[in-house]
Amino acid sequence: MEKIYTIPVNEAFDASAADKSCGCPFCTLYNGLEKKETDAILGAAMMEPDIRIETNKKGFCRTHYDLMFGYKNRLGLALILESHLGENRAAAFPKGLSALGKDKVAHLAGMADGCYLCDKIEYHFSRMLDTAVLLYGEDVKFREKFAAQPYFCLPHYTRMMRYAKVKMAKKLYPDFEKAATALEEGYYAELKEDVSWFCKKFDYRYEDEPWKNSKDAVERAIRFLEGDLHKLNEK
Repeated sequence: MEKIYTIPVNEAFDASAADKSCGCPFCTLYNGLEKKETDAILGAAMMEPDIRIETNKKGFCRTHYDLMFGYKNRLGLALILESHLGENRAAAFPKGLSALGKDKVAHLAGMADGCYLCDKIEYHFSRMLDTAVLLYGEDVKFREKFAAQPYFCLPHYTRMMRYAKVKMAKKLYPDFEKAATALEEGYYAELKEDVSWFCKKFDYRYEDEPWKNSKDAVERAIRFLEGDLHKLNEK
């Protein structure tokens, strides 16, 4: 019986198995989490005191500031920034006796390095990776849809394999590794061939040859190598 925490994982794997253009199912899961959390922080969650404490403390990375700015809710973002800047001013630039013995740079470094959205997304995403590994071990149907995936982007593939190595039953891991490696290696070889053919098409000797499956090879290679994240503002 399907459990509530397995539903989004199953849905992402179903979508990618049915439509190869969906790409890495983990990228789909990440983007879904990112949209949900960004919607929340620019909506009602912005006014919740416990959330405001966290956003004041952590701030956001440049990627997520840009994504929030893309929502066109400048007032919502401005309110977050007003609170964040106001709350941190005294700690960032202490005066008088409060400045004695303090590392003035440390607080500023913390403001630059933290991100509320990154932490929030990672909390849920790590559990989704865990769930995918769990499902492979427990659900025969999930193994079938796993084998039907177009590929896993390399960042998520490596994370998945590390999770499985630690958390999957030792007797199941060899089969999992074999299935995952076959899928990934197959796509890698196909992608390499497509990129090579794309390059050849710029040689006059191949000018009249068909493009085959290479027209979008560069874009697909980038998505495979680095993931396909932060798409919530795309139409």
